[in-house]
Amino acid sequence: MCYSLSPGSPYLLSSHVTKARPLIAVVDDDDSMCIALRRFLRAANLDAETFPSGAKFLESLQTHQPDCVVLDLHMPGIDGFAVQAQLVEMGIGLPVVVITGRDSAETRERALASGASAYLPKPVDGQKLLGAIAAAIAPPPDTKPPPAKNQPG
Repeated sequence: MCYSLSPGSPYLLSSHVTKARPLIAVVDDDDSMCIALRRFLRAANLDAETFPSGAKFLESLQTHQPDCVVLDLHMPGIDGFAVQAQLVEMGIGLPVVVITGRDSAETRERALASGASAYLPKPVDGQKLLGAIAAAIAPPPDTKPPPAKNQPG
């Protein structure tokens, strides 16, 4: 994991994103990865919660929903692909940033086709992760049509 985050970083997230401190769920069966990502995200002004399995994360959605999930693909039990499928089945439009230690073109295509907003190989670069999260939770661009021109009548 790259820890080159600095206060002047363009990816340091501030309160204007969606709320004072967006909540990011980290789902990874590697406890050291969960600890490192939680510390890193909190240093970037984000709240973070971790889950050791896809099943525990999906269970947590009954009581609350994070703003984004950082999701490992290869876990025992319910893997990241199954979590993505469950989110779609449940009708939860939660932004997903996929991380994986088994990077391949097929895995990347499958994760993105399943709705992931970003795909990052491990070891995860901190700047890229923050950029992916910021893009995933950013409000959609203003899609209002331009004002009508006054036409002579």
